[in-house]
Amino acid sequence: MNTKQKDLDELRNVCNSCMNCELGKTRINIVFSDGNPNSAKAILIGEAPGENEDKTGTPFVGRAGKLLNEFLEKVGISRKDDLYIINTVKCRPPKNRVPSDDEKKACEGYLLKQIEIINPEVIIFCGATALKSFWDKKIQISKIRGEILEIEIGGKIRKCIPIFHPSYLLRYHSLEEGSPRDLMLKDLTKIKNLIKA
Repeated sequence: MNTKQKDLDELRNVCNSCMNCELGKTRINIVFSDGNPNSAKAILIGEAPGENEDKTGTPFVGRAGKLLNEFLEKVGISRKDDLYIINTVKCRPPKNRVPSDDEKKACEGYLLKQIEIINPEVIIFCGATALKSFWDKKIQISKIRGEILEIEIGGKIRKCIPIFHPSYLLRYHSLEEGSPRDLMLKDLTKIKNLIKA
């Protein structure tokens, strides 16, 4: 087993017994990650686990996750090999509500450790909650999505790109120029060009 995998396994064990916030009392499973830590060039950070994720222990497996998979496939990003997928918190907030600042704070050390271990070329903020966890400027994701932001995370300046959360895209079906789905495809294509350059 390589060092990266060993470090992640140790961190997962710590998370499995974590009770740093109230979410630990209501979870079925922690939702630690998905993807290949050894080949991933990008980390995708989502909001929080939902009901399906809580049951399976895997991020992005519900309707939004299936849509994300379709978009990744369309642009030629492999979920299995190119991405390491995590959330701002490891446990499902009740009724799928947005995680509170305190809950995110309780999980922040785990999140930063995963980023440090993977050391990605690009970090993708999937949705407003992930963006706000690292970018304190008050700006809507629709105004900043697709832009390359340079943000200090864990003592290192990293390239970060915000994209729409796929749950937002479930409301829009058009692929017309300038539609949310069209913009998502453009943003993912930009990310693919960055990680496969």
